[in-house]
Amino acid sequence: MNLFDVYPLNNIEIVKAAGSTVWDAEGQEYLDLYGGHAVISIGHTHPHYVKRVTDQLNKVGFYSNSVKIPLQVELAEKLGKVSGKPDYQLFLCNSGAEANENALKLASFYNGRKKVIAFKGAFHGRTSLAVSATDNPKIIAPVNETDNIVFLPHNDEAALEQAFASFGNEVTAVIIEGIQGVGGIKEASVSFLQKIRSLCDQYNALYIADSVQCGYGRTGKFYSHDEAGVDADVYTMAKGMGNGFPVAGISIAPKFKPWHGMLGTTFGGNHLACAAALSVLEIMDQDQLMKNAEEIGTYLITELRKIEGVKEVRGRGLMIGIELPESLSNVKKDLLFKHHIFTGEAKPNVIRLLPALNLSKDQADQFLNEFKIALNQR
Repeated sequence: MNLFDVYPLNNIEIVKAAGSTVWDAEGQEYLDLYGGHAVISIGHTHPHYVKRVTDQLNKVGFYSNSVKIPLQVELAEKLGKVSGKPDYQLFLCNSGAEANENALKLASFYNGRKKVIAFKGAFHGRTSLAVSATDNPKIIAPVNETDNIVFLPHNDEAALEQAFASFGNEVTAVIIEGIQGVGGIKEASVSFLQKIRSLCDQYNALYIADSVQCGYGRTGKFYSHDEAGVDADVYTMAKGMGNGFPVAGISIAPKFKPWHGMLGTTFGGNHLACAAALSVLEIMDQDQLMKNAEEIGTYLITELRKIEGVKEVRGRGLMIGIELPESLSNVKKDLLFKHHIFTGEAKPNVIRLLPALNLSKDQADQFLNEFKIALNQR
């Protein structure tokens, strides 16, 4: 049997990792500024993370949600404290796409409606309704196509107001990333998020804050949407939540009243997932990683904006997009194979930085130095 060939692969095999450093099978060391799509939040193989998961595995690795799992309660309490939303409710699942699916389903249960407002450049996942709300027709299969999704221009308040004026009583939810990741590190403005909140209140629609990539402390606040000073009805999260262990969740406002069978999952909230997620929150809290993300991110953004040849630097905290001219389209590849630094990308020519939240200033300087050299390799 062969693997189903859907991933363009770099010819690198990672065999060891620690902090923001990884090593390949040939012994070559790399600086990891991508963390496997923003997943590595507290650094690779963090000792506390390894111990938490190992200790739990030696007790019980899995049982279903048909029994009490006290770790889920502990995780909900810790998440409420660290996120600053202790009165919200937690539903645990396995991936960002699944989190968004459940958030949209919850919204439709709440108000009995079907229409969803999403935005140009959005990426919400690859499953069913989540992929339908993703602005990429190429990955939307015919079975996923629906007239229930309406795409509006990003950050266009007038278009949003017009949409609600036209069919607001049909809208179940507005779903938006605080900062678009795949869309090129494009931040939703404070006034735009506030407008979403006010219109959702006016029309009894739900504000779903997709925080899968831009949440979990990456921007210096727990959810990047918090910059707007308003609360969403539902926050979706995954990526950095488990530091590599598959775990996701939705944080649900108190106004939602659950009933048995409303949502469900086999693997979501299992013992190992909770242990992994708890270790992440414990380290984030103990080591003040949100503060570090804000400080190191601000430093990187400031220094990157000084570099000649860079078109634009976007983002917040340790979610950074570096837009380069087409003539420098080779830089990402050069950073990996010549300078041994992992970064991400967004089309057409944006380098994405999504490192662990405990990235050091020395590591930031290492990247800046190598990046400047790479820019000169025409």
